[in-house]
Order: sequence, then C-alpha cells, then structure tokens
Amino acid sequence: MKLKNILITVNDMETSIAFYRELFGLEVILNQDGNVILTEGLVLQDAKIWKAFLDKEILPKNNSCELYFEEKNIEEFVKKLENYKEPIEYVNQLMTHSWGQQVIRFYDPNGNLIEVGTPMEPLTLPPAPVAHQDD
Repeated sequence: MKLKNILITVNDMETSIAFYRELFGLEVILNQDGNVILTEGLVLQDAKIWKAFLDKEILPKNNSCELYFEEKNIEEFVKKLENYKEPIEYVNQLMTHSWGQQVIRFYDPNGNLIEVGTPMEPLTLPPAPVAHQDD
C-alpha cells in the first residue's frame, strides 16, 4: 500500500491555489469539479463538497494536524510570508528548537495549520545484525 495524497478543504479555490503556488511553488496537476491536485501530492477540495460528503461541520484552526514543509533558506521564506499580498496568521514566529531546527507555524487562508522547518539530518541506524545459521 502507498499513501498517494493529503486532502485539505478550502473555501476559495483560486485564493488557495495562489497561496500554495506563490509561497510553496506547488503547481496544479488536475483541476476537476472542486477537486484540485497540486504537485507534491496536496489535494485541495471545495469545503462544500467535503461537508456534503461527510454531513459534518468543518472546523478550521482545529490544530489536529499540520502540513509540514522543509526549507533550507528559512529566513528568505519568512520574508516571503511577511510580503505576501494577504495577511498571514502566525501560530508562532520563527523559533529554534533545542535540537537546532528552525521552524515557523501559521495558517493557510482556510485555517489549515502549516509548519515550515529547516531540514533535519536523517537518523543513521546501526546495521541490522546478520543472522548466522548453526551448521
């Protein structure tokens, strides 16, 4: 099995497409009846469709999940946020965790939580022990 996409709901598709294109460089792969697939596997779905499908309320800013992006030049990204045409609602300004990673968190125009952090080095695991057969 393979995870293919992450879907988030949006109230204004054009505003959301512009937000993800201008700030993150994502491009539209498919635009079909209130469903838009962007590069990197992000799917935007019109909130009305999602609400009708689930028959439940959509809760913006519920802080139960986040989209996570990595950016080597985070200071330039912060400048891009500060100069974005629409106001950005920050959860936290640029900060540095105790392990050295810099991160910033904010909401997209629809209340979806986003974190952008500097890349972390992957953990290097020791090699697995080699099984020996008893002869």
